[in-house]
Formats: sequence, C-alpha cells, structure tokens
Amino acid sequence: MQSRRVLSGFDERVRALYPAHSVRWAYSSPLVRKRLAASGLKCDSVPKALFRMGFERFEQVVIQPLQTIAGSEHAAMLEQIASVMREQPLLVRVGAPLLHDKNDASRVAASLVAHLPKERGAEDAVVFMGHGSRHPAGVMYEVLHACVQNLDPFVHVATMDGRITLDTVMPKLCSERVWLLPLLATVGMHTLRDMAGSSESSWRSRLVARGYDCRVVLQGTVECAALADIWLEHLNLAVSLNQP
Repeated sequence: MQSRRVLSGFDERVRALYPAHSVRWAYSSPLVRKRLAASGLKCDSVPKALFRMGFERFEQVVIQPLQTIAGSEHAAMLEQIASVMREQPLLVRVGAPLLHDKNDASRVAASLVAHLPKERGAEDAVVFMGHGSRHPAGVMYEVLHACVQNLDPFVHVATMDGRITLDTVMPKLCSERVWLLPLLATVGMHTLRDMAGSSESSWRSRLVARGYDCRVVLQGTVECAALADIWLEHLNLAVSLNQP
C-alpha cells in the first residue's frame, strides 16, 4: 500500500530526529482505521493510543498530526485529547498542521511550485486538489492559493469542499494540458476516487469531458521532503514546549 510506504518514510525521519523517544502511530479517521483493520493491521485511534501510553506510565506525549489545516477533524482530535487528559496524568502537546499560518502558506506554495513534474510545460495549467472544509480554518486554502498564484499564475489550488472548487478554477485553465495533483498527505480514497477515478464526477473525468489533456500525478504531500520538513518543524516546536 503506497500510503503505508510513504508514512514509513516519515516515521524513519522522526525516529532519526528523536532516537531516544518512543514513536507510535494513531489514526483519527474511523474509515482509515476500519480499512486497516480489514487488512489485518492493528491501529489505534488517538484516544486509545493515549490511554495505552497512560497505562504504560508515560507522562509526556507529543502528537504531530499529518493534517493540512486545523479544521473540523483537528478540532475533534483536540477535544478527544482534552477528554483523555482529564482521566490520565498525561501532559500532551500537539504540533500544528501543515498550513498553520501565512508563513506556512508561503513555504508550502514555494515547495509546490518548485516540485512540479519535470515534464510540465511552463504554461501548462496545474490544479492541486485539497480536501477543503467549512471550518473557519478552511480559509488557509484560499491563502495558499493566493501565494501559489503570486509565484505561478498557471498553478491553482482547489478543494472538494469550500469556496475555491474545481468549478471556480476551471474557467481560468487556458492550456490544452492540465496537470492534476493531490494536496493531501497520502494517496488514499480521495485521490484515487474523487481526483483520479473513472467515474463521471471525478476531477479527472470532468476535465477530460471539457476537452483537456489531463495528466494525473499520484503523489501525496508527505512524499515531498520540503513539505515534510514543515511538519517536522512543527513537531520540534511541540517537543521543545513539552520539556519540563
């Protein structure tokens, strides 16, 4: 599974940075946990992982989510963590997601533009597909889009849910060829089905139906070392704040 291979690479980087620390994985998405369980892979939710560490007498825990924004899923995770801390004597710090502030947006934009496919023509349109959110933090996708546009007006950020959608950017796609990439940590269901799938509603199919030569790139953001660096910097800050 590609996503597990990608996460293993990130895991190796974390362990190299913190060789004296125990590194655990938990999954905030019930759907992901269900699919992993169906494959025979054991996985914890965030609360379960924290309770397990509490029983093992850990006192301090740092959680680094591989989320893009601090949206609804992030807020729900924080509530779960707070609930566990009321029952377990754990000091828990949470690192920021990829797009925490405008500085992150500028860095993410530069990394996205710098790591476009080598085969892409200078004026080929590019569309990054993000999950999107109706949570107030969803505005970070708009901030990122503005940052990307300042660097390359042929590159666009759109989301499945939110104010900037494929319908919003499609009238701005002036090239015959359009590159389609996920703005998601790993290549999962949204990438394979909603972005690159064969159904009429997928982004690829909708672009092809409009006459574009659509080129799909199946690579999650964790696979870009420069983007992974941002998550690791957020982790490092949370670790430093967790020191007594």
